[in-house]
Amino acid sequence: MSNPNNASAAADGQRDAGALSGVVVLDLTRILAGPWCTQMLADFGAEVIKVERPGAGDDTRGWGPPWMPGTGSASGADARHSTYFAAANRNKKSVSVDLSGVEGRKLVRALALRADVLIENFKVGDLARHGLDYASLSKEHPGLIYCSITGYGQTGPYAARPGYDFIFQGEGGLMSVTGERDGRPGGGPQKVGVAIADIVTGMYASSAVLAALHRRSATGRGQYIDLALLDCMAAFGANLAFNHLVTGDIPQRYGNAHPTLVPYEVLRSRDGHVIVAAGNDVQWQRFCRALQRDDLAADPRYATASGRIVHRQALIPEIERTFAQRESAYWLARLTEHGIPNGRINDYKAVFEHPQIRHRGMRVEMPGNDGEPVPGVANPVKFSESAVRYRHAAPELGQHTQEVLREKLGMDAAAIRSLAAGGAISVR
Repeated sequence: MSNPNNASAAADGQRDAGALSGVVVLDLTRILAGPWCTQMLADFGAEVIKVERPGAGDDTRGWGPPWMPGTGSASGADARHSTYFAAANRNKKSVSVDLSGVEGRKLVRALALRADVLIENFKVGDLARHGLDYASLSKEHPGLIYCSITGYGQTGPYAARPGYDFIFQGEGGLMSVTGERDGRPGGGPQKVGVAIADIVTGMYASSAVLAALHRRSATGRGQYIDLALLDCMAAFGANLAFNHLVTGDIPQRYGNAHPTLVPYEVLRSRDGHVIVAAGNDVQWQRFCRALQRDDLAADPRYATASGRIVHRQALIPEIERTFAQRESAYWLARLTEHGIPNGRINDYKAVFEHPQIRHRGMRVEMPGNDGEPVPGVANPVKFSESAVRYRHAAPELGQHTQEVLREKLGMDAAAIRSLAAGGAISVR
């Protein structure tokens, strides 16, 4: 029998290791959806090897300014990379390989056969032409988990089409319910201010990979994962999409208001704006007391959530009239005192000065490539063990090429020099 004390000691030894420690991920993605997925896996402790084009790398390296300070110091301005790239590529190793050549493809294939997970977002069929598709690789590596991320998926009439986040926010329905109502100032569809289709797809992809890893631990077999940004946006419609399927009604835009809760919106104060969210009838009564509007509390039209929805057009102007009489600070304190969910509309400077955000450690620093600390936004997951570690900032292009080829493929310095001389790789 095993010694339980040894087991306990082993568990203590793993406490500081990432939850995915020992998992190797080959990252053949670029832009945001794929890199967001692989950054999540890297944050959780996986070794992520990011394959990039020599001389160019991930497209988003050049999506600046702003640029990361200190980048490019070794090789000039051409080596700098944007904050956009840095936001989605920490904790990864960069290997610069030319996939257009035979030698480069051989290297990537060899790395894939030694990986647990491969994630890619090439156009449908591109990697199959090079023998780097799941069908080809899984013959030699049946335990490989292979995730493809594309705009429209691997099958269907739109599968070959390209697309970006903006397209899928529109085609997936999100823009139809985002923005002010038609007929009001500024009315019309709006995209979300961040690339939400990419981020959501990356999160779906990371959870799918984790599920596949769990299944492989029981069966020994990997599998193929097909993820489309359009599918993810349709699913992201949540209750609004579901409501349409059940009732046939088409959800409308309500701006900052809520279709089924009143008041649940932004209210203008004397000097600014306050977000108010009264989610049930008890909170409605407390809200009326906070406003000192006993007349609204006693009005039978507004006594229930359904009544407040039906009579929204009469109710909201009354609330707005009262709110406009006092400053935001007064209403924030008053609503908090009465237990009504409320908040400010913060810019990102205010976000990272927020006392709760500061307490939760959502601003972190990690080692940069020049040795200086680099700020970043923390992963929001708080593990009791296997905590997220910020090992290093986003890598410079090809920073780890030699290290990975030595450690993963057993290549010596002469072989690496030969590959570099032939243009199959670039090294730093």
